[in-house]
Amino acid sequence: MAKSLAGQFLLASPTLIDPNFSRNVVLIAVHGDDGAMGVVLNRPSGASVAEAVPSLEQSADALEPVFIGGPVQPSSIIFLGDYIDPSDAGLLVVDSIGFPSPDSDVQDIESATSRRRIFAGHAGWGEGQLDAEIERGDWITEDALAHEIFSDDPEDLWGAVLERKGGSYALLARMPLDPSVN
Repeated sequence: MAKSLAGQFLLASPTLIDPNFSRNVVLIAVHGDDGAMGVVLNRPSGASVAEAVPSLEQSADALEPVFIGGPVQPSSIIFLGDYIDPSDAGLLVVDSIGFPSPDSDVQDIESATSRRRIFAGHAGWGEGQLDAEIERGDWITEDALAHEIFSDDPEDLWGAVLERKGGSYALLARMPLDPSVN
C-alpha cells in the first residue's frame, strides 16, 4: 500500500462503469493494509430522513434525503457530522468532520454536531483492492475540502471537484455521461 487515502476524495473515472460508482465522489474514512471504507457523498436517495428513518428525524433535518453511501450493508445507517468539539468524534476524517463512535447515542450526535448527514450503506474495499483500482485508473484522488463534504448541490459535486483539480480534469468535468451525444 502507498500512503493512506483517509481524508481524500475518490472521484470515479469516466471509464469506471460500475453503476454503484458512476460519477461518484467517495470520502475515504479509513484506508490501510486491510482495506478501505468510505461513503458516497453525491447520491441522495429519493427518500427523506423522515420517510426512511423516522426515528432519526429529530437528529437530522427531516426533509433532507438519506444518501446512498455505497453498496455495502445498504440497510445500515451511518452518520457523518461536523463536530463542534472534534474530540467528540469517534473517527475524524477532515478537519472537524467525522463519524461518531459506535457506542454514541443519537441524541449525543445531535448535540455534538453542527450539521450531519445520514447515509444508507457504505463503500468498502478488501486488502489491496482499492490500490489496484487506482493503479488501473478507475479512481482519481483529490484532497477533500470540508465545505464540499456537505455540499448543497451534491449532484454537481463530481464536476465541481474535477474543475477544482484543473487541467485535463476540468475537461472531464464537462464531458457528457454519454460522449456519443456530444
